[in-house]
Amino acid sequence: MQWRAAMAAPPSLVTIFPLVASTSLYHDWITLNGGWRLSFKFGWGAVRQESRIMQNVGPHNMAGPEKISYDKVLWDLSLNTMQKLVGRNAQFYKDWLAHQDYDDYWKKINVEEVFDKIGIPVHTQGGWFDIFSQGTLRGLVGMSHHGKTELARKKSHITIGAWGHGPSRKVGDLDFGETANVSRDELQLRWYDYWLRGVDNGLDKEPPVRLFVIGRNEWRYEDEYPLERTEYKNRYFHSEGGANSVRGNGRLSWDKPTAGAEPDRYTYDPDMPVPSVGGNNCCGTPTPAGPRDQKAVESRNDVLVYTSDVMEEEIEVTGPVKVVLYAASDALDTDFVAKLVDVHPDGKAYNMAEGMLRARYREGLDQLKLLEPGKVYKFKIDLVGTSVALQKGHRIRVDVTSRHFPQFDRNPNTGEPFATSTTVKQARQTIHHSSQQPSHIVLPVIP
Repeated sequence: MQWRAAMAAPPSLVTIFPLVASTSLYHDWITLNGGWRLSFKFGWGAVRQESRIMQNVGPHNMAGPEKISYDKVLWDLSLNTMQKLVGRNAQFYKDWLAHQDYDDYWKKINVEEVFDKIGIPVHTQGGWFDIFSQGTLRGLVGMSHHGKTELARKKSHITIGAWGHGPSRKVGDLDFGETANVSRDELQLRWYDYWLRGVDNGLDKEPPVRLFVIGRNEWRYEDEYPLERTEYKNRYFHSEGGANSVRGNGRLSWDKPTAGAEPDRYTYDPDMPVPSVGGNNCCGTPTPAGPRDQKAVESRNDVLVYTSDVMEEEIEVTGPVKVVLYAASDALDTDFVAKLVDVHPDGKAYNMAEGMLRARYREGLDQLKLLEPGKVYKFKIDLVGTSVALQKGHRIRVDVTSRHFPQFDRNPNTGEPFATSTTVKQARQTIHHSSQQPSHIVLPVIP
């Protein structure tokens, strides 16, 4: 709502402080790179706010008199008829499904389209594990690069912590220490005291970026995001064609793969999807947010696991993370999911960043293009961002699969509109990692 106010640009508006907020409802609320954010959006939208005000909290919280529990509803294949199972009939949810691509319906409410028309300073606040981390980061980047005035470009700030949907010291399986938690009321009051009341509280002397570095578990101020001193480095996938599960032979290395390397293969079956375990989510859904041990995911043969050697020195990764896949599928459409994982010396593996891409949107979320079965494509998967000091004695890991359910809907692999599809097919996926087609992760390394 604060971003909407900024877009309206009333002359009385001095500043805004959006908390754990979306900048583009389509890009970081409805979808992530085209993947339908099912468990959050259906529950928070159609179930709880059928009339656009908070109501009907039963199935979303898996309580109340309803005969079918919320987590079972999510298995219904047709997204268009799913709300009938819980007695809902939200018109806005039907509208969302009718606009599955990024079109004018979404563009007119996307602040990212009009950063250059916003001339006030903005302070965004969020968490590395929040469902809206993308909006928190893009809000700062958009204003600092494209804001209408120098005031907006130079004085917009961000605070981003090791949090889910709000400040805490513990999220998921990890406790980040006493300094991790902060009072968002105090942060807001200090910001508004400076801009609205003219209080000289030192805010004008602080760098605009305040971020929490996981691993070191400390706050740090920076002058910009992404950091200018970032060195973007590729870590490449290797295997002997058997990277399936943590028991496989997948490796992660700074060295480029050699010619003729055997690709990895797995089958994605929509009837047996890889479960959501932690990640960027929120708000009472069946998949709690945060870093969680990925053992259950990495034990499956439909998950490719690439792991580095034990690190001899710390590596700090702060900024946007991407995975580049050279991949083929025998389906007309499918999904690819990737995670950056921090493997501790005791073997526990915690997700630090995640992303996914619906293949039909590989050339843009406003450009629906089905796949040519068997053709190798270069897919770029945005893992949004993180700040983690990967410690000496740890290992870096990348997991690749095709499902993250129920956090995201199940792609039926048929190429049909996924709102109405009632049939599924298995998709046979091939991930290449040769010298000509070097699949890899791009890490923003801070020297």
